[in-house]
Amino acid sequence: MATVLVVVEAQPDGQLKKATLNAITAARQLGDVHAVVLAKDASALAAEVKDYVKVVHAGSGAHLEHYLAENWAPAVADVAKSINAEWVGAAATQQGRDLMPRVAARLNAAMASDIMAVNGATLTRPMWAGAVIAEVTLSTPVKCFSVRTTEFALADKSGGGEVKAFAPAATGQTHAQFVEFKEVKSARPELTEAKIVVSGGRGTKGDFKEIEALADELNAAVGASRAVCDAGWQPNDLQVGQTGKVVAPQLYVAAGISGAIQHLAGMKGSKTIVAINKDAEAPIFQVADYGLVADLFKALPELRAALKAAK
Repeated sequence: MATVLVVVEAQPDGQLKKATLNAITAARQLGDVHAVVLAKDASALAAEVKDYVKVVHAGSGAHLEHYLAENWAPAVADVAKSINAEWVGAAATQQGRDLMPRVAARLNAAMASDIMAVNGATLTRPMWAGAVIAEVTLSTPVKCFSVRTTEFALADKSGGGEVKAFAPAATGQTHAQFVEFKEVKSARPELTEAKIVVSGGRGTKGDFKEIEALADELNAAVGASRAVCDAGWQPNDLQVGQTGKVVAPQLYVAAGISGAIQHLAGMKGSKTIVAINKDAEAPIFQVADYGLVADLFKALPELRAALKAAK
């Protein structure tokens, strides 16, 4: 079987990011899965990952304490070459999207981004913001990919894998340096992992009080459209869409969001979609399971009151 190398991603606290398990599920359909862990001390994360793959390559080094593509890409490429990997991939997170094209360039590899399905050597991926779904084959000896995590289940444990430690060489002087990481801390669930997401759009006019109140009532994450983030009303890490985060919760509530194709590309995989908009012709209603033509500032308080009464 082909050897597949998956790049492991960690949460800010060092714990395994669930998106990696979605990527491993996709990788299993391509061959025997190896994983590469990079950190200042990769041992703890490698131990957490080894039950899901055949081999974990644990690379430790002071220059790997913080993610920096200039340091990670050479290390991943070196591991791929050392094990003769035919496929190299990662979850299509912000980190994965930043890293994998650089790895592909170092390996002279063709790349398929945001893959949604695997059928033999054929990969399914969206194009033109999801307006076109393409089936592609990669003809280079080494092939790279990133995985749309919402399309694959979390991998189950397949048994204890082997951990192989190595020391990636520092690349020397680079044009980029890690300065600081400003984490946005919230008591709400992580946007990409939440079972319920309440998102607001331009119709909020920047007032997210009702969006946040409903999210708290449902123990949900808060999302936003690109227009909201571009206007500075909400931070960019809440953006849902083609250039933001892709989510597929059990319930997605879109309030004051018209439904531009770029936004739909980031949430149309949700199990149940509820749309609230004053414009009855808004495109969001075409993908919604339930639609309410109403002013969100009137509808959301009524919805919260109904939820409290039901409890």
